[in-house]
Amino acid sequence: MQIHFILVEPAVPENVGAAARAIKTMGFNSLRLINTKAHIDEKASWLAHASNEILENAQEYKTLKDATQDIDWIIGTSAKKRRVNEDYYPSDKINNLILAKANTIKNLAIVFGREESGLTNEELKLCDIVTSVPMKTTYPSLNLAQSVMIYAYTLSMLDYEIKKPDQKTDQAELNILKTKTKTILSDIGFKEDSNIYNRIMERLMILGEKDIHLLLSIEHKILETLKNN
Repeated sequence: MQIHFILVEPAVPENVGAAARAIKTMGFNSLRLINTKAHIDEKASWLAHASNEILENAQEYKTLKDATQDIDWIIGTSAKKRRVNEDYYPSDKINNLILAKANTIKNLAIVFGREESGLTNEELKLCDIVTSVPMKTTYPSLNLAQSVMIYAYTLSMLDYEIKKPDQKTDQAELNILKTKTKTILSDIGFKEDSNIYNRIMERLMILGEKDIHLLLSIEHKILETLKNN
């Protein structure tokens, strides 16, 4: 599994540099940046401290949608609970969700929002799940680089458990399940902008590998029935 760290419109070069350092320290190498040039500021280089190749190789995109076209599973981070997502998962629980999905994920992205305002509702809708770091107090909140470090450390725990080259990668089944579910929901009258539609798709993305296989079998029968009626 390849894990990508995505920073959306970071404004403070020092935060980007410190984030790059955190990513490298925890054994990762993929940094994607949305609509920013903060990483080319010398202040970012100062804070990166021997992690400058992460900044130099960072991929740049105009929008989060552009940056996640090749991603199988997108984890959004947020300090505030918003209505756009029903479930928020604590940072220390996301590894369990990832492990349950086994080989259905080839490319995973974790997305961090702007220093001042975080991710927009539209950006959160692009995420399959949303996570936050549990804190004892509301203020002072974590800054961007601190959040990246926490998640990089958490995700580094997955390394030896999911990088098994002899296993077949079948993340395509998750994409098939998403497509079939959308077809069924459309056929029975649920619109994409309805709350129930979004809720079903949100819950779909936390299914484990065994549940994905089971639901695919059920949906195949449902689609056959709908086709014959």
